[in-house]
Amino acid sequence: MSLKRYAAKRWAQLAGLFKNVVKNRTCYLLLLPFAAVFAVFVVAPVAISVFYSFTYYNILEPPRFVGLQNYINLLLGDDVFLTAVKNTFILAAITGPLGYLMSFLFAWLIYELPRYIRAVVTVIFYAPSISGAVYVIWTIIFSGDSYGYINSFLLNLELIDAPILWLADPKYMMPVAIIVTLWMSLGAGFLAFIAGLTTVDETQYEAGIMDGITNRWQELWYITLPNMKGMLLFGAVMAITQSFGIADVTTALFGFPSTDYAVHTVVNHLVDYGSLRFEMGYASAIATLLFLTMIICNALVRKMLNRVGT
Repeated sequence: MSLKRYAAKRWAQLAGLFKNVVKNRTCYLLLLPFAAVFAVFVVAPVAISVFYSFTYYNILEPPRFVGLQNYINLLLGDDVFLTAVKNTFILAAITGPLGYLMSFLFAWLIYELPRYIRAVVTVIFYAPSISGAVYVIWTIIFSGDSYGYINSFLLNLELIDAPILWLADPKYMMPVAIIVTLWMSLGAGFLAFIAGLTTVDETQYEAGIMDGITNRWQELWYITLPNMKGMLLFGAVMAITQSFGIADVTTALFGFPSTDYAVHTVVNHLVDYGSLRFEMGYASAIATLLFLTMIICNALVRKMLNRVGT
């Protein structure tokens, strides 16, 4: 295609877009407040972060362009970052899919309960994801002395001779982090699944029986899941975001930094350089790589969900 034809094609597309905006101007005016807020608080910070990732910027001095040096240092010279990447992928690979499946499974089971009981149980399951007291409870459960619930239980059964340092021994820190993260994974995705289940038309199940569906698993695959694709995608995005953004759990339970960086994540590394060392250029490079990774994972999940019910 010649440059002239390409330019004409693009101009026609822009003209069509302009006509569509004029035709539906009322809708676009109603969307304008949200679009403005989204642009200011989401698009602009991401763009600024990408820009700073190519600079040396310590807040006190003007940014100095350094090209790809931050990325080179990250990937080739920062051993702690590579450890954080390994820990993050381990946590994401286990807690992301498991948390997603657990959220849907519990939402599906709870939806079968009577209406008022369902509301109470939903609050109970959702509460751990928004309660800061959860960290205190888990710290007591995995306390490294004989008064910790786990240690006390194992000592009483004579399965161990001395208390285990669950929150300080690198050998046990990753399993503990996975358990606590899974417990707290019933968040926004769980509520989205509950909401999605309520939107499925009950008459479709009756029609499904007439078409040969004989059990609940067939109902789930051929009726429930196809009607919940939007909520499934939202839950997947939230699961990916939470699994790659793990930091509060490791900081609250294991300290910052954790022993031998055993549960040090990419977000922990980002906080270290951005909030403590004020190396904003380097921190922006970390954030940019994490952002690109999450986009790729979201694209893969979207492709997988498009096959549901087909």
